[in-house]
Amino acid sequence: MNDVQTAQARGAEPPILEVRDLEMRFPGPKQGFFRRSHSEIHAVNGVSFSIRPGEVLGLVGESGCGKSTLGRCIVGSHRASAGQVLYRDAQGGVTDVVSARGATLRRLQRDVRVIFQDPFSSLNPRMTVMQIVGDPLVATGTASGSELEDRVGDMLVKVGLSREHMRRYPHAFSGGERQRLNIARALIMNPRLVIADEAVSALDVSVRAQILNLLRELQEDFNLTYLFISHDLSVVESLCDRVAVMYLGRIAELADTEDLYAAPQHPYTEALLSAVPRPDPRLRGTGRRVALPDDFPDPANPPSGCFFHTRCSYATEQCTIERPALVPGKDGALVSCHRASELNLMGVAIDGDADGRPVPLQAG
Repeated sequence: MNDVQTAQARGAEPPILEVRDLEMRFPGPKQGFFRRSHSEIHAVNGVSFSIRPGEVLGLVGESGCGKSTLGRCIVGSHRASAGQVLYRDAQGGVTDVVSARGATLRRLQRDVRVIFQDPFSSLNPRMTVMQIVGDPLVATGTASGSELEDRVGDMLVKVGLSREHMRRYPHAFSGGERQRLNIARALIMNPRLVIADEAVSALDVSVRAQILNLLRELQEDFNLTYLFISHDLSVVESLCDRVAVMYLGRIAELADTEDLYAAPQHPYTEALLSAVPRPDPRLRGTGRRVALPDDFPDPANPPSGCFFHTRCSYATEQCTIERPALVPGKDGALVSCHRASELNLMGVAIDGDADGRPVPLQAG
């Protein structure tokens, strides 16, 4: 039974996005005496998950694990090598992004937008704010003239800027303001699903908190669903409903945020959480730091069996031979580990604010 059938059986709304066995392969370095053959780099290797309408799914992992590549496959910027990316529109119709072409793909990309990582290089310095934010409307023929100007002005106000900013160029704005422009451009088409690819990683700590608060407010105002890609588990904790942990192109663990932070079920998740700074000085140094070897495996030549076994202190002979599937674990989580049921891994406590929402362990 797939996620749609499960949701229908429970009377729940079907997922807005369902990724099934997705793979993205790139040509690797040429090999052989005459350098005529080349290996393949499996940037995304058999990934499956779904996102429910209105939720925020966090996607975390080390640099090079395939997070951003996965995001680009979902929006159609990369043509996946295999698998499916099933997007469900407001009318209930389902489109496979992988096989979509032409007008079908362009229509889908109105509903699925991206907020890019770098607020500096992602904005054309020769274009005004009016041109940058309004470009999707112009490109799709959605608005022009005074209507275009009104919609751009309204969007700037919603992201915390001013209508007077429309005639300025990107160099006149700070990093946080430029990221607000990126957000305005992503939302100008009234999308349903937004992929935030390291959207706050290039910002100062204080500005980062402002942008996170803005993303929460916009989610309520626009009824948005987020895929939030990040390497910072403190940020993910404060924003996301569920978290998927990615390692070497595969999902290692997927669980509700509170459950994952309190009781991780995969050794890689435990290692990531052990590195999260603690803001309370009384708690610093009280946890056990899980140190991973620095030798990250080569994606063009991944290890046999479990991809993580070369860095895992819990690995057994089975881990070196047999690749674990992503299967149900405790508390409704999904975990890819042969020993998940017998390990008692270390988590971190989640503090709450006055409204009971998680707050970052440390905003940096």
